[in-house]
Amino acid sequence: MILHQGRWPKFSAISGITPAGRLYMNVHKSSIKGPQVIEFLDHLQRHIRRRPIMVFWDSGPHHRSKLVQAYLAAQRRLEVHRFPGYSPELNPDEWVWSHLKQHELASYAPHDVMELSRELRRAIVRMRVRPGLIRSFVAATHLYD
Repeated sequence: MILHQGRWPKFSAISGITPAGRLYMNVHKSSIKGPQVIEFLDHLQRHIRRRPIMVFWDSGPHHRSKLVQAYLAAQRRLEVHRFPGYSPELNPDEWVWSHLKQHELASYAPHDVMELSRELRRAIVRMRVRPGLIRSFVAATHLYD
């Protein structure tokens, strides 16, 4: 017998990569909204010393929120560019998630969301030590051709 309550605990992640092969990711126990986007952008600014930081992202509602827009207006180091509407093939971060799902976490069946979160973090560590893999995601988009 299989019982299903219809409610799953969840977590969300926000990530980004650099052309040099660095992977940045934050995992949250709730949905990604404006405050989590700002937290991630602060994280990037602490870890990436170059100036400016060019951020490429889609037009998701959390990216367009008034809170995020006000934050961006006050940040001189961040230069934001939007991908065209529904163009995942241009977004190298989509390749990160594809690789995670098809390779790092393929056939993985966690017992609960905490176990999944721990294994996701381990998979991220495995990917971070392979900057060539991360660079291949950027190359696959042909953004630098």
